[in-house]
Amino acid sequence: MRRWLIKLRKEKSYTQQEVASNVHIDRAYYAQIENGTRNPSIYVAKQIAAFFNINPSTFFMEHISDPFQVAIANSPIIVAHNGLDLRYTWIFNPHKDFDPGFIMGKRDDELANNDGTVALMKLKEQTIKENKPMRRQIQFPLSDGLVTYDIFAQPILDNHGNVIGVASTLSLLP
Repeated sequence: MRRWLIKLRKEKSYTQQEVASNVHIDRAYYAQIENGTRNPSIYVAKQIAAFFNINPSTFFMEHISDPFQVAIANSPIIVAHNGLDLRYTWIFNPHKDFDPGFIMGKRDDELANNDGTVALMKLKEQTIKENKPMRRQIQFPLSDGLVTYDIFAQPILDNHGNVIGVASTLSLLP
């Protein structure tokens, strides 16, 4: 079951029929994608992802078994993408306090409201505005206490060199 997709659809107040119509697929096929009995084709995943403003690879994360995933799974490293509106479009290996399905489509200030999230959002905004990589150390109050991450953010560019979002890696400092 793709609970994250169902939650994203419901948060945006869409019915399955509305999503299916907008991405030009049958509602029953969309329902099967949501409940996990069918995987979308790459083309359909791209269409649904564009509709919800998420990364299409999100549909296939449970099937990815490449060196990247093996290297950082269960490590103190988080990798994420955000759109220009700072809403998460993709995340890998979030802190245990956060469910990756819940994070999709949210801004940091919708997940937690503290000095760390405010500083993280400012870093992402500045990265987008200045169109250049940035790096900062930021502290966050989490379930395991006050933790510090070394954060690297860089703009995501489209094929024409226009900024379309921000990619970030957060490395937990000892």
